[in-house]
Amino acid sequence: MSSPLVQIENLRKDFGSVCALDGVSFNVAAGEWIAIMGPSGSGKTTLINILGGLDTPTSGRALIDGTDVARLDENGLARFRAEKIGFIFQQFHLVPYLTALENVMLAQYFHSTTDESQAREALGRVGLANRTEHLPGQLSGGEQQRVAVARALINHPKLVLADEPTGNLDESNEEIVLRLLRELHSEGHTILMVTHAPSIGELADRRIDLAHGRLAPVRASA
Repeated sequence: MSSPLVQIENLRKDFGSVCALDGVSFNVAAGEWIAIMGPSGSGKTTLINILGGLDTPTSGRALIDGTDVARLDENGLARFRAEKIGFIFQQFHLVPYLTALENVMLAQYFHSTTDESQAREALGRVGLANRTEHLPGQLSGGEQQRVAVARALINHPKLVLADEPTGNLDESNEEIVLRLLRELHSEGHTILMVTHAPSIGELADRRIDLAHGRLAPVRASA
């Protein structure tokens, strides 16, 4: 049997006297879609940030494809993220003075070469083929999030980390983003998605519930 794509081993994260994660352990198989759920302050975003190398654990390990993310140096981490991970955040994190096309191509930076045709294809996939030269300020919130999705997909990541990816979207744009996530899942991408919405959590293969930084019993989707 192949090793899990994601291995979380007794993960703990302290912020001063506050324990955000308290001994969390679980595995995620390649191709799984996992919904990470729980009330505000339960450690969901902290967990995603550690997996993405945006934060480091106080103790324990987070391994992606066999690599302990916290042990990578700055350059190694940047390259690892560019090659293995696609990020989709609630906030879009687009560079305001770059066009939609340039924002997507930015994700290719650590691959040494950029491919404009691939970036255009990615934007076409999210329904923005006619918005490639627009700046973020000229796009609606839903369009900006779709640029962020295209940027997350451009390097064909093994793991997609999505933190409330539909939290700032209206109903129609939410459905577009969820459709894209369903397509990614059907193509074999592994997805870890933080969400507060039970209806969105039900789209996943299974859900992981956090409460006060600890793992609650895993429940299969209906």
